[in-house]
Amino acid sequence: MADAHDVRRLALDLDGVEEIDCDGFDFRVNGRGFVWSYPDRSGGRRVLRTDIAVLFVGDEAERQALLLGEPELFFSTPSYEGLPLVMVRLGEVDAARLAELVTDAWRMRLEH
Repeated sequence: MADAHDVRRLALDLDGVEEIDCDGFDFRVNGRGFVWSYPDRSGGRRVLRTDIAVLFVGDEAERQALLLGEPELFFSTPSYEGLPLVMVRLGEVDAARLAELVTDAWRMRLEH
């Protein structure tokens, strides 16, 4: 089980990462986001959820592979349709897998 502290530690261990000051977490490389807190708007107002991370995944094929392959871990919402992003439930992911996901998101953001 991972949490926002794990995301922060993993992201800040990567080269060139900038943390944006916010109520949750928001990490960028070369000015582009690769992992951040999920901005939940379901209750009518925007609330940053630190139990859910939004990850940049590079393309639609990778997005679909994650969503279809592990629906207990990854999900999306209609507002994210067509974007190379998925949400991951931090309480369902272990630290090793989270490290892989954050590192992959960082690497893909460097390439795109």
